[in-house]
Amino acid sequence: MSVLKTIFTWWNGATTGIYFTIAKRGRFVGQDELGNRYYEARDTHDSYDRGRKRRWVVYKGYADASKVTPDWHGWLRYTFDEPPTIEPFVVKSWEKAHLPNLTGTIHARKPLGAISRGGERQRATGDYEAWKPD
Repeated sequence: MSVLKTIFTWWNGATTGIYFTIAKRGRFVGQDELGNRYYEARDTHDSYDRGRKRRWVVYKGYADASKVTPDWHGWLRYTFDEPPTIEPFVVKSWEKAHLPNLTGTIHARKPLGAISRGGERQRATGDYEAWKPD
């Protein structure tokens, strides 16, 4: 089944076609802690901007852009010239660790009153005043 997945589904990682493109046009740059692999084109032949080589990511597992860590996101978007493998990203002491977007997963936040938690919530407090049209 995994061979069919790589041929027909792009959302479960790279397709067979992208591996041919990588072999022909790209070079491996690095891998992040989530297992995503990053590539850069060997030349500017198919670039969108003059003088810039195309950069792309092959996701490990489900393709979701929120799984790209901040350091690699900066490299992909040309905020940083050097990839984090050469020039590591400096993390400030006050910054939180990167988390992918969990919306739509079983790990998503479910506040009180959410349908998945029964839909029951506390009544509104006295500081709420309903709007009434004049």
